[in-house]
Amino acid sequence: MLLLSGAMTAGLMPAQPAHAQFGGIVFDPRNYAQNILTAARTLQQINNQITSLQNEAAMLINQGRNLASLPYSSLQQLQQSVQQTQQLLGQAQRIAYNVENIDQAFRTTYGNASLSATDQQLVAGARERWQNTVGGLQDAMRVQAGVVGNIDTNRTEMSALIGRSQGATGALQATQAGNQLLALQAQQLADLTAVVSANGRAQALSEAERSAAVEQGREQRRRFLTPGTGYQPGNARMFQNNGN
Repeated sequence: MLLLSGAMTAGLMPAQPAHAQFGGIVFDPRNYAQNILTAARTLQQINNQITSLQNEAAMLINQGRNLASLPYSSLQQLQQSVQQTQQLLGQAQRIAYNVENIDQAFRTTYGNASLSATDQQLVAGARERWQNTVGGLQDAMRVQAGVVGNIDTNRTEMSALIGRSQGATGALQATQAGNQLLALQAQQLADLTAVVSANGRAQALSEAERSAAVEQGREQRRRFLTPGTGYQPGNARMFQNNGN
């Protein structure tokens, strides 16, 4: 009975953690497993932090690329092209691109033929209008030549900008390349506007000359058909008699 009671008592007692001694060192398997688990979790946290740092570094690199400025600018070339076209327009002969100047010319040179003007004045006015027309045609051709000269420069700049755009390392470089391409397009439109304006000016001068010539021809025809004072009889002495 005593043996059975002791065995039952031993069976009801909680189990003690297993351990072993190695030269005075106590080995606890449960504590060892806990330490391994803690170390694994710590290592995982370190790996996560390293990954986070790598992502942040990559993000900073990408931001740096996106903020990198485009190491190329076509602004100077475009400005030179625009200035050349403006200079050609500013060198317009005789009647310039000026509203007051144009109004003054159409009040005088291209106005109605004066009834009191002499024939010489009418001829001088016609010659002045012809010179204005010739000057306008020459100006138009000079502007056309200048714009054609800009084509090669525009082609070079377009190729360079497209290459920079395709090789852009970030959003800012791509945006700046796109903006410069838009500036190039605006410069080309300005050249086209200049050509249209110069051609329109030349055509307007030619039409104005034609209209003034019609008006002047009408006045000259009126003068030709208007009867003069006619023949007025008078005394005439063909020979002078010194004796009487």
